[in-house]
Amino acid sequence: MGCGAAERGRVQTRPLLFPFLLSLFCPALSELIRYKIPEEMPTGSVVGNLAKDLGFGVRELPTRRLRISSEKPYFSVSMESGELLVSGRLDREQICGKKPVCALDFEAVAENPLNFYHVSVELEDINDHVPKFAHISSELHISESTKPGARFILGSAHDADIGTNSLQNYKLSPNDHFSLVNKEKSDGGKYPEMVLKTPLDREKQKSYHLTLTALDSGHPPLSSTAQIQVLVTDANDNPPVFSQDVYRVSLPENVHPGTTVLQVTATDQDEGVNSEITFSFSEAAQITRFKLNSNTGAMTTIDTLDFEEAKEYSVVLEARDGGGMVAQCTVEIEVLDENDNVPEVLFQSLPDLIMEDSEPGTHIALLKTRDKDSGHNGEVICKLEGDIPFKIFTSSKNTYKLVTDGALDREQNPEYNVTVTATDLGDPSLSSSSSVTLRIGDVNDNAPIFHQASYFVHVAENNPPGASIAQVSASDPDLGPNGRVSYSILASDLEPRALSSYVSVNQDSGVVFAQRAFDHEQLRSFQLTLQARDQGSPALSANVSMRVLVGDLNDNAPRVLYPALEPDGSALFDMVPRAAEPGYLVTKVVAVDADSGHNAWLSYHVLQASDPGLFSLGLRTGEVRTARALGDKDAARQRLLVAVRDGGQPPLSATATLHLIFADSLQEVLPALSDDPLPSDPQAELQFYLVVALALISVLFLLAVILAVALRLRGSSITKAWDCFQSEVVVPPNYSEGTLPNSYNLCVGHTGKTEFHSLKCSDQLSSGQDILFSDFAGTLFPLSNSNESTSHQRGLGHTRVSTRYPGR
Repeated sequence: MGCGAAERGRVQTRPLLFPFLLSLFCPALSELIRYKIPEEMPTGSVVGNLAKDLGFGVRELPTRRLRISSEKPYFSVSMESGELLVSGRLDREQICGKKPVCALDFEAVAENPLNFYHVSVELEDINDHVPKFAHISSELHISESTKPGARFILGSAHDADIGTNSLQNYKLSPNDHFSLVNKEKSDGGKYPEMVLKTPLDREKQKSYHLTLTALDSGHPPLSSTAQIQVLVTDANDNPPVFSQDVYRVSLPENVHPGTTVLQVTATDQDEGVNSEITFSFSEAAQITRFKLNSNTGAMTTIDTLDFEEAKEYSVVLEARDGGGMVAQCTVEIEVLDENDNVPEVLFQSLPDLIMEDSEPGTHIALLKTRDKDSGHNGEVICKLEGDIPFKIFTSSKNTYKLVTDGALDREQNPEYNVTVTATDLGDPSLSSSSSVTLRIGDVNDNAPIFHQASYFVHVAENNPPGASIAQVSASDPDLGPNGRVSYSILASDLEPRALSSYVSVNQDSGVVFAQRAFDHEQLRSFQLTLQARDQGSPALSANVSMRVLVGDLNDNAPRVLYPALEPDGSALFDMVPRAAEPGYLVTKVVAVDADSGHNAWLSYHVLQASDPGLFSLGLRTGEVRTARALGDKDAARQRLLVAVRDGGQPPLSATATLHLIFADSLQEVLPALSDDPLPSDPQAELQFYLVVALALISVLFLLAVILAVALRLRGSSITKAWDCFQSEVVVPPNYSEGTLPNSYNLCVGHTGKTEFHSLKCSDQLSSGQDILFSDFAGTLFPLSNSNESTSHQRGLGHTRVSTRYPGR
């Protein structure tokens, strides 16, 4: 076939051993592409259109990614045209030596789908090597008594080419005494023998200068020359004679250095010095492998022999007598092969990654075996070691394919160590193993997984805005974007518009931040649904719930509901009967705390008292009771400063000032009020006097009217001067977590009544209730039906007088 031409031969396949695989790999197994090109083609030269010969279109080349898989980069494929190009020096003699046929076998690999195609490129020899002599000049001693017809072996030349380009013959420069005969060795090599045609006479001519030419038959033919000087010596009648012209011996390779190959013998019929024979190599290049004893003719090995390097050796030995006459013989050594080379496994076309979703039967790599031995010693079988989801099968001679044989999961096994053992058929057999690591590529087949099924977060109220309150974490065993997780808030039980003002989450770290300070009194808890989402395509996600509980802090001080100051700052006075017995309920401090739990657990304490032993204060109830009866020396007006503390840490408190006046009637109250030692401004003092005067006038007027009516009616029953026109229930504000343990009913009389005889509540009072009456002057009269004081039986138990003191 001409240069660059392709031959496609179909290999007969074994019938239906693996029907599925044969159908799958049919293109790769059934076709062989052959090319024939001359050696030493320049780099970039076109061998042939490989893509066209494989049946690929130009448009398929980018997706099929056709490339060459070989041990040495002699060839490459053009990605644009699909042509097979020379990419390295093709020296036939260096690659194949003296082999008659030099072929480079390799595989072409195509992807999508992955397939292998066997390609063979045969290198044709060109005449690029000149025959070379080992010695360009030499001397030959011939006795003048040598008879015509004597033959002398001359130094041969070496030509690395083969066939007609190799060494074909020798020529000797024209002369009257010598002629040349071309001889051939058993290995096909040629060597020259010079024949003496006429007798020599030393007295006439002592030496002769001859030119030996070696020629090949190439186009154009190449040649080289060597100079031979023939020295005519004095009479030495008999030359040495070897026992054999050709010695043949077989020697196994790997013999130890110093092993005797053979011993040559030669005889000389002369006597004396002329019969003393010494042996030597005719070519110095042969000394590298063998050693010759110049006296005994024993030839031994210097180094080990290698069948794979040289299968045979042809050595020319010389026997020279003391007179200078020389005889030559040839020793042909055959090297016998032994199973001394371990088979090798070479992985080719290995991918960087094998995707974990690859189907069983996917092509992974091409394996080649190599054994330098020959015959059975060079036949190799392979097997896969270990329990792995791969298998190998024979593709062609010394070629195997590695394919997947099961499902791959990168998360369980990110890589596999594939070991292939090659064993030859020698006796004993040799084996070797070759391993390669196959890395599994990731696909997005795992959704993120949160480290907790749900999250419960406790956050103390009054947290600083922007503070981190929690962190969610999810892991994804995938790699790269497939395992990169981002976080977001998917849903909440808060208002959608208000959600962003309460919390946010860092999409990279999963840290949840509070966007505002939480208030336990306004928001006790809320629910979030967070999502972890990877960056794969398509993306996978997982959700988790988070319950945020806002913890209470002691950030609300107790608030006193009673006694309360009027809007203008005036304080209320409580009137206590002078005959009040110990334990008499005077009043009650009422307070609430917006906090919860211990932070709202209130306690009452007396900070200051005019007479510390006169009153007692309930620690938890806030009830003010008389501790003893009022003495004569006790002041009628008493002042208590009460502190209300909560149970928080640190505790918060509020204070309330109680003004208590011991009196049995309103008239007794006024002098006590007039004795107020507290300073006041003139305007407030004037207002106070006006109020007192108005109250006195009103009382006198009421008494006069009542007296007049009583005189008219005389025997009639006492009419009610006052009536509880309306009963109102004073209910403190609804504190869901506050502490107002009891409710109090207040009876309020409308101002402006002009008749007054006695005070009675229109409703039946239950124990523990305080009833307040308001007269036209704004005075409050609390009544109690408690049995603690007998003054309640007389109509007016005790009177609470409200007098305005600005700023109190």
